[in-house]
Amino acid sequence: MQQQNNRWFILLVAFLFASATATAQSGSINAFSPYTMYGIGEVNTPGSVAQRSMGGVGVAARQTGMINLLNPAANSLVQRKSFLVNFAGEGQNYYNKQTVGGQEKKAAHNSFSIRDIAVLMPLHKNLGLSVSVTPYSSVGYKMMYDHTYDENDPVWGNVGRVNYQYQGEGDLTEVKLAVGYQLFKNFSVGAAVQYYWGTIDRTFVMVPVSIVGNSNFGSITGDSEYSVSRFKAQLGAQWTALLTEKRILTFGAVYDFGGDLDPNISHVIKTDDLYETTVSTDADYIAVALPRRLSLGAYYQTAKWALGLDYDYNGWAGSNKKREMTGVDGATGGQMEVAYRDTHTLKAGVEFTPARYDVRRFFNRWSYRAGIRYGSYHQTYDGHELNELAVTAGLGVPFKFLGMSGVDVAFEYGMRGFNVAKSVGLVRQDYFKFSVGFRLFASGTENNEYWFMRPKYD
Repeated sequence: MQQQNNRWFILLVAFLFASATATAQSGSINAFSPYTMYGIGEVNTPGSVAQRSMGGVGVAARQTGMINLLNPAANSLVQRKSFLVNFAGEGQNYYNKQTVGGQEKKAAHNSFSIRDIAVLMPLHKNLGLSVSVTPYSSVGYKMMYDHTYDENDPVWGNVGRVNYQYQGEGDLTEVKLAVGYQLFKNFSVGAAVQYYWGTIDRTFVMVPVSIVGNSNFGSITGDSEYSVSRFKAQLGAQWTALLTEKRILTFGAVYDFGGDLDPNISHVIKTDDLYETTVSTDADYIAVALPRRLSLGAYYQTAKWALGLDYDYNGWAGSNKKREMTGVDGATGGQMEVAYRDTHTLKAGVEFTPARYDVRRFFNRWSYRAGIRYGSYHQTYDGHELNELAVTAGLGVPFKFLGMSGVDVAFEYGMRGFNVAKSVGLVRQDYFKFSVGFRLFASGTENNEYWFMRPKYD
């Protein structure tokens, strides 16, 4: 028994080491959006590859052989004498478009990074433990802006045209330790501790450009670095209201407490002279908080079908009162005020498996998934909300008959800001995401899957 416990411990340590290494090696620019210039950037859609291929639903999902990253209560379904590992990678393609001064400007960016790493193991009967490492938010942008001509502006009169360059990159990563327990028949509860860490770098460069002659002027560079290291907590519950041989109906709820991130921020301003003189340096804390979050969901399953519906509420406005002004003029003229808003998101997804136990036809054992997600971005620009819409699709392919190990594939096409891009002049974003995830299930008693077990005979 002691030897078996040591194996679990070694696997867990190896998992954490691999997770940290993979996170450190992933590219910094995992988003490409001017809307990530403020705060913690673009918040990634949570969930495993299978869940994201169904629009991101899963608060009420209870499926053997899958790790539910959305609700810790689902860990109570873990099988005894088993071990489950999930890991996935994701590629992203961003396309930004904006109309400024009657001209349409476009930009594109591609990236690939490690997306999810998670393990699930039993602690006791109806008691499961999971550990996961996932990206929480991403910052990535690179913009250029020429100061508008003004005959009364002393900069234009004495120096000439001024070019401004803005660039930022970085991520926040979430490490979650979650336990789930079946409190009584058909009702499970769960709790999780989440740790957030990461660094976000933002750079500002001002370059004066002479109108005539060969005059040279030193540029000014400003660097801001946000460093985050913070804990928070999460509670979850699942109730199976209908459980028969043919149908299962489960309801779920998750509450995130949120809390202040209190990132340490350092500012450095330098001039590009012969000595790269530091003009100013400062370090302080700014008020940035993760929102209180409430998620509700329902999940219905039969032998062939699975249908899910989730609702998410995120209280960004109540947690973040600070407002900022954009560093450049908007397309309609003048700076724009950036503020936080509460968000409401609806998710719906479906999964179809023609014949899970078909011995002859391999494709009948595949799971075919699709979903949709609609909501809004957590920031406003001069009071204008940015709507978000995403449609998803995916596949689940088992490695062998009656096995729980397999590969999941997800596709996502999304849009952001399409409701105000033309009327206000903000950026419209279109993006494509492609994810591949692997499920490795080990059990000494079922399905004959021995991924992590040492053979007794050579």
